Amino acid sequence: MKIISFYSNEKQLLKKAISGNRDAQRTIYEKFAPKMLSVCRQYIKDVHFAEDVMVNGFVKVFKNLSAFEHRGSFEGWIRRIMVRESISYLRKQQFVVFDDEIVDKNERFESNSASIIDVEGVQQLIDALPEGYKMVFVLYAVEGYKHHEIAKMLEISEGTSKSQLFKARKLLQENLRLKGITKKVSY
Repeated sequence: MKIISFYSNEKQLLKKAISGNRDAQRTIYEKFAPKMLSVCRQYIKDVHFAEDVMVNGFVKVFKNLSAFEHRGSFEGWIRRIMVRESISYLRKQQFVVFDDEIVDKNERFESNSASIIDVEGVQQLIDALPEGYKMVFVLYAVEGYKHHEIAKMLEISEGTSKSQLFKARKLLQENLRLKGITKKVSY
């Protein structure tokens, strides 16, 4: 049996979705939801809250589909909406503090003397970061934003963005060292 694509190209799919076609909207959601949940999860520890944020993000996607200008990738456009929605959620929850936080050593990732770390282990290390560090780290290292873009997005100074990234890297390196993955690094 040959499987035929419901819509032959993205522009046709978007046109149908803009006109309110539920099948086209479902196709978009099913195609991008797993990746976008992963994006939201990078910012939000609890997968249930991350899923709520993703759903709210898709509501914005569908409300603003006609604003997509086909200049970049559609996936990238959706991704930016999810990043902004995640940041907005964290701000509303008042989880984010951008200053010289004192990091509680008890929040560090527990060492199990394994010398190999998997994706879930990396995510746990990132989740253990204070929210301000984590947000800047993910925006910079994962999403690829520059410091001036992060500063504008988070309404902080460029220097604060750089400082938060430095501190996040330092804490991640220390936690990797405690896990036995890396050797002590001098700062």
